[in-house]
Amino acid sequence: MGFKLKRSEITVLVLAAGRSSRMGDLKPLLKIGAKTVLERVISVFTEAGITDVRVILGYRHSELLPQIEECGASWIRNYQWEQGMFSSVKAGVAAIGGSTRCFLVMPVDIPMVEPATIDKLVDVFDQSGKLVCYPTFRGKRGHPPVISTQYRYEILQWENPGGLGGFLKQKRADAIDVDVEDEGILLDIDTPEDYRNLLRRITETHSV
Repeated sequence: MGFKLKRSEITVLVLAAGRSSRMGDLKPLLKIGAKTVLERVISVFTEAGITDVRVILGYRHSELLPQIEECGASWIRNYQWEQGMFSSVKAGVAAIGGSTRCFLVMPVDIPMVEPATIDKLVDVFDQSGKLVCYPTFRGKRGHPPVISTQYRYEILQWENPGGLGGFLKQKRADAIDVDVEDEGILLDIDTPEDYRNLLRRITETHSV
């Protein structure tokens, strides 16, 4: 099976380059409790022991830099951010170093994933020998997937429809689903209603 995967061999790509047009406000800077959405997302991974967290920036990038630096993460500028999310994936994948064995792709608007979920995903990825590992909650796939860097060059060459999802669809035989007790993998805040519902859920469960 090879050497056990080290946390230092994992890179996280946080996708935060979009305009947040449906929200009407910059999603990474929205507050959930004492933290911003961006701070929460970064902390999910650092609490799981992953230090190579890279935030892909585009729209209003300079407003996010202070928080990224304060959290100890790094950042990548995507100058083609208006071409869509897959352009940010490619910008991140292009910057991955040679010692990285796998990477996780995390949209910034999914802020409620638990660090224990990341631990489980990474462990299953390491032990299964599969090249893609998806978290699932009650049979539904969410974020973040864990993806082997063996796909790095194929992803960078991919020009067909569907972006990263379209690419990964053709790799079904190399993928595994991991059931987790974490609905946070599905909870995105795409609209003001999503945001209000998430805050209401947190208030009801008293978990911030």
